[in-house]
Amino acid sequence: MSVLLENGVRRQSAPPSRVASSGPGAHSGGASVPSVVPRRDPEGVRPFFAALLRSKSATLAAAFLMLILVVAVFAPVVAPHDPGTSGTLDITRRLRPPLGWGGEHGYLLGTDALGRDILSRILYGARVSLAVGALAVLLSGGLGVTLGLVAGYWKGWADDAIMRAGDIQLAFPFVLLAIAVMAVLGPSLVNLVLVLAIGSWVTYARMVRSQVLEIREREFVLAARALGIATPRLLLRHVLPSATAPIIVVASYSAANVILTEALLSFLGLGVDPTVPAWGSMVAEGRDYIRDAWWLTAFPGLAIALTVLSINIVGDWLRDYMDPRLRV
Repeated sequence: MSVLLENGVRRQSAPPSRVASSGPGAHSGGASVPSVVPRRDPEGVRPFFAALLRSKSATLAAAFLMLILVVAVFAPVVAPHDPGTSGTLDITRRLRPPLGWGGEHGYLLGTDALGRDILSRILYGARVSLAVGALAVLLSGGLGVTLGLVAGYWKGWADDAIMRAGDIQLAFPFVLLAIAVMAVLGPSLVNLVLVLAIGSWVTYARMVRSQVLEIREREFVLAARALGIATPRLLLRHVLPSATAPIIVVASYSAANVILTEALLSFLGLGVDPTVPAWGSMVAEGRDYIRDAWWLTAFPGLAIALTVLSINIVGDWLRDYMDPRLRV
């Protein structure tokens, strides 16, 4: 095969079969031709799971989070009873204790004051907590990372405006601000996610800004600028990947805080719609029966505690794994 060069001279090129070949035996005109066929390197995944399995606490926490995720997704299939959202209630089964404390077979964790199965409501409540946590982290992370990139790369007036806006927001107690906003807007999943997302972007923005201020002076960024690479591509393809590790760690801790705040607002009646099962509202419903029916608050509270604890354990492990200075 011949190739016509810009000066009109034809040059013989190697056949496609030889260019795609790899190994020391591939030659074209006496010179070795490197392989152009990309190979997937699985070595980046295996050390990750190997390090995870070496930490028993992180492995148990990750397994618990996977279990919560699975039962939340398949709650309509896994839940033994209706959580009470259809409007059908059996008052005759109200305040039945758990199975090991003289309860009725088929109601493993007992029933509440309206005869609804506690286990089924916990499974459906996991959907709310995980959905709110994931959506709020994605929205706040996207907003905070974008503003952090702008503030750290361009600096100047953009940096001052973004950081001063963050300082003003941090000057107000977030819980009181969330309560006031939810009281005005009303309880709903959309309003709850928006409030939690807006209240969490400052952490991402400050962290990404500090990373970008250091990354923008590295040699590979200066070389990319000298080659004339467009700024959006430079930020997305070169600067942002270098700050991915701390973003992941911050997101894990932020998810735990979001779930706790969602439970608090639901406890106060300012979370999701009251007809939707939520862990915080379940604890609130059982506080009047805490002496006679302890399981109404104990099991939803335990679900909140174990989920938040598992997220924090995985976050600690991710911090140690992604920081070479902390690796053993």
